[in-house]
Amino acid sequence: MKLFYSILIVALTISVSKGQSNPVEKIIDSCIKKRNFNGAVLIARNGKIDYIKYTGLANRHYNIPFSGKTRFHIFSVTKTFTAVLIMQLYEQGKINLDSTIAAYYPEYKGEAARKITIRNLLTYSSGRYLKDMDLKFYPEAYDQNLWPVDTFINRYCSEKLIDTPGTKFNYSNGDFIILGRIIEKIYKKPFEVVLREKILGPLKMLNTDYLHHEDIIPNLDEAYFNKGDNVDSLIMPTNYYIDNYFSAGAMYSTAQDLLIFDQAIFNHTLLKKTTVDTMLTSYPKLGDVALGFWVYPKKIGKTNTIFAERQGGGYGNESNWVHLIDKGITLILLSNTETVELNKMRVDVLNAYLNSK
Repeated sequence: MKLFYSILIVALTISVSKGQSNPVEKIIDSCIKKRNFNGAVLIARNGKIDYIKYTGLANRHYNIPFSGKTRFHIFSVTKTFTAVLIMQLYEQGKINLDSTIAAYYPEYKGEAARKITIRNLLTYSSGRYLKDMDLKFYPEAYDQNLWPVDTFINRYCSEKLIDTPGTKFNYSNGDFIILGRIIEKIYKKPFEVVLREKILGPLKMLNTDYLHHEDIIPNLDEAYFNKGDNVDSLIMPTNYYIDNYFSAGAMYSTAQDLLIFDQAIFNHTLLKKTTVDTMLTSYPKLGDVALGFWVYPKKIGKTNTIFAERQGGGYGNESNWVHLIDKGITLILLSNTETVELNKMRVDVLNAYLNSK
């Protein structure tokens, strides 16, 4: 009998939906059956959840299914929280987006301390050699050692310039790790404390926080790599120090909490409208990156819209957050496997949701 209930739990998917659910359900079911999607899907219109589904296992060692209690590693979605903290300082007149690193972090030893601006960091256009993202150094930087933040920055984020700042997009964690240290310098508090005081506490995001490698977090999911071409063959990733991702990737959250954050940004709860407008202004020459998002026009099936998007991923964890600015629609995908291409899945889900009347 226990085996029966275990199998029943594994097979269970939970969904709450209204209106347009059937076409969406078909897309998600296909992702589950063909690509072994495990995780959460949330669609909201003007902040009200229209569809939410949990499917698969949050922990395969103990057959624990996903549910509304499950907390996901969100990795680079953390960067949008960091961007909001920077924009709050900008709004208060405590930071100038066009001032350089040295103005706020005088101990920074990189060649471009007086050349790289806050705006350059926010748009991944610092122009420095990205040692922190170089595959030769990546395991050393994130997996094998636990680094104090200043040591990490000195060792991996202080290299010479290889491009003129502001002229070339080159994605990195390091740019946002430097921003996190600047936040600490201005507030004279740890990043995680500022995060709680300025965003998580005021918004009552009770299932979202900063993560250290030694923390025991109830209901935190485990993530898995896909082994080879078989989507049903999953393995555990190697160990890593989440702390080293700092303000670029060391957070966990839930789909519902991310919706709270989404609404606080797009309804101007955390920032004034003029500040959000600045945040959402994209730079076409830098790949349509904005400050904390990418923003660009997109056609989904028959529907033209304006995408604001943010992705995160690492060690089997994947997150994908889309807000359709002109339509008030939010889509959040969270997964603990790498078996589904979430960029494709999101378009298919949105197409079914928008164009299936």
